[in-house]
Amino acid sequence: MADPTGKRSVALFPASFDPVTNGHLDLIERTLHVFDEVVVAVATNVAKSGTFSVEERIDLLNQVLADEPRARVTSFSGLLVHYAREIGASAIIRGLRAMSDFENEFEMALMNKHLWPEIEIFFLMANQRFLYVSSSRLKELVRFGGNIDDFVPSLVGERLRKKLEGK
Repeated sequence: MADPTGKRSVALFPASFDPVTNGHLDLIERTLHVFDEVVVAVATNVAKSGTFSVEERIDLLNQVLADEPRARVTSFSGLLVHYAREIGASAIIRGLRAMSDFENEFEMALMNKHLWPEIEIFFLMANQRFLYVSSSRLKELVRFGGNIDDFVPSLVGERLRKKLEGK
């Protein structure tokens, strides 16, 4: 919420979003209950090649978030805390599905706090409907003809099926 000085609160939600899932969208919606704006940032990892290009992921996110004016879609490369500071974020949002997520996220959070002590890191537990959903698991389902309609917006499902056909 806006502070007494009128400054809007901004949270940064970084992820690969390859592809965006309903679990991601749930976290964005829940973040907007606490912050005035959420910057949904597609992480650019030069060491990895995704199923979708960064531009395609941004396009998909813009389309599925078109009705939410308080969500802004961007991309970034480099250190997360540098980008958070650049955009004026006061918090970084990280989603957790299981204890295995926590260990890695906890280490990253400690490093980010070391690099920029003023940033707050919020861990949001995944909605139990999405605890077992991951982008890689969904891609595997599509490759073997499985139905992913419960886990992604229809536009994303269509694009993912088209992208993975014949692979």
